Amino acid sequence: MPCVSRLSAKDLIDLVLDPGSWVSWDTPPNRLGISEAYAAELAAAADKAGTDESVVSGEGRMRGRRVGVLLGEFGFLAGSIGRASADRVVAGIERATREGLPLLAAPVSGGTRMQEGTPAFIQMVRISAAVAAHRAAGLPYLVYLRNPTTGGVMASWGSLGHVTVAEPGALVGFLGPRVYSALYGRDFPPGVQTSENLYEHGIIDAVVPPEEIAGILDRALTILQAPREGVPPVPDPGQEDVPDVDTWEVVTRSRKPERPGVRRLLRYAAADVVPLNGTGQGESDPGLLIALARFGDAPCVFLGQDRRGQTTDHPMGPGALREARRGMRLASELGLPLVTVIDTQGAALSAEAENGGLAGEIARSLADLVTLDAPTLCLMLGEGNGGGALAFLPADRVIAAQHAWLSPLPPEGASAIVHRDLDHAPEMARAQQVRAIDLYRRGVVDRIVAEKPDAADEPEDFCRRVGAVLEHELAALLLTGAGSAEARTRRYL
Repeated sequence: MPCVSRLSAKDLIDLVLDPGSWVSWDTPPNRLGISEAYAAELAAAADKAGTDESVVSGEGRMRGRRVGVLLGEFGFLAGSIGRASADRVVAGIERATREGLPLLAAPVSGGTRMQEGTPAFIQMVRISAAVAAHRAAGLPYLVYLRNPTTGGVMASWGSLGHVTVAEPGALVGFLGPRVYSALYGRDFPPGVQTSENLYEHGIIDAVVPPEEIAGILDRALTILQAPREGVPPVPDPGQEDVPDVDTWEVVTRSRKPERPGVRRLLRYAAADVVPLNGTGQGESDPGLLIALARFGDAPCVFLGQDRRGQTTDHPMGPGALREARRGMRLASELGLPLVTVIDTQGAALSAEAENGGLAGEIARSLADLVTLDAPTLCLMLGEGNGGGALAFLPADRVIAAQHAWLSPLPPEGASAIVHRDLDHAPEMARAQQVRAIDLYRRGVVDRIVAEKPDAADEPEDFCRRVGAVLEHELAALLLTGAGSAEARTRRYL
C-alpha cells in the first residue's frame, strides 16, 4: 500500500519527541564557492522546505529519555545529500557519540545531490565512518526509513542501524526506479523496493507507521540502555530433584506438539521483548527467533530456535545461523548478554543447505560463540539434533529443561547408520547419553529446570520457572562478565 502523505522533519519531531524538548544542533551551512545559479536553487529550496538544508540535527526527549536525532527533509531538493548536509550528518553523529547519546535517524532522500556530483557522492565514506565510530562506542543507532530512501543515503546511514524499521509502503532501495527506467529502457520490477518486501527478505526489522515509532524505539532503548552494572542479584530459585526418566521417554516428550517453545517462553517470562528480523543482508529464517529482551532487570540479545517455525518443508537452514551471528555481533557491540535457545529437529539436509554453506555456518557459529566478548547463556529447551543444535551450545552457563536432549543425529538416524533400521532408535538414544541429566552429570549442563511432570502439561508454570532461572543467571553474568574461550571449552573435556 503506497504512502498517502509525507511527514516533514518538523512533523516527525512533533510526533515522536516530547513536547517542547527539541533543541537544534544546526549551524548555518557553508555555501562558499558555489555558483549564483546553485545559490538561487538552494535559496528556493529553503523557502519551500522551511529548513536551510536537507537534514536537520539536534536532540530532544522521547518519553523522558534524552536522544540525539538526525532527520531528512524531502522538501529540500528531494532530501539529497550535498557537502553541507553531509557535514551536518557527520557533526550530528559525532556529537551524539561525544555526549554518549543514543541516536535516532530518520532519513528520507533521493540520494546524492546531482548538482554537486562526485564531491557529494564521496561523503558516504565520512558518514559511514561516523556511524561505525558511534556503534564502536557501544551506543545505540536506531533507524526509521521513510518514503523514499534511496541511493547514497540508503547505502550509508540508512543501512547501519542496530534496529531498522520502515514506514509502510515506502520506496526503499539503492537505485531509484526513474534512474533504472532511463538507463535500461524498462520499468523496475514492481513490489521489490518496498518496506514490506525488505521485511520479508530479512533486511529490516519491522514495518511501522509513524505514530508507533516512539513506542517501538522506547521499548528498544529500555533494553539497549538497561544498566549493565549494579543490577541487583536475583535470588537463586534453586534446583529441584528430577526423576531419572527413561531416555526414550525424554525424547518422545520433547517432541509433543503441545510442548512450549520460545514464543511462549517470551510471552510468560520476559519483561520486555522487541523482535528483530533477519540478517539485515537479505535472509530471514522462520526457524529462528531473534529479539532484544529483558528478564527481570537483566537485558539480553535473545536467539531462539523456534520449533513452530521449523517444518518438514522448511527446516532450519544456514540463513538461521547467519541470522544468529547477527545477534552475536549485536551482543558484542552493545555489551549485552547473549541468550541462545536450542530446540530443533535438526538443520536442513538439502541441496539448498549445502549450497548455502551450512557446515561452514555451523563452524563459524561455534567459533563466534566460544570467543564472544559478551556474557553468554544457553538454554536447552527441547530437541537438540545435530550440528544445528550444537552451534548454539557454547556458553558461560548452560541450563536445560528436564526433557531436553542433545544428539549428533536424531536417534532414528543413528539407528539407521549402526543397525540399518529405525527400530533401534530407543537403544541408540540410551547408549549415546543424550539426556540433559546425562549432560549434567558430565558437567556440560550447569542446571536443570524440572518439568512437573511434563512441560506440555503445565506450559505457563514451566515457562515462568525457566524465566526465573534465566533472570537469576543473567543477573549473575552481568556481575561476573564474559568468560574466556578456555573456560567455555573446559566443560567439554
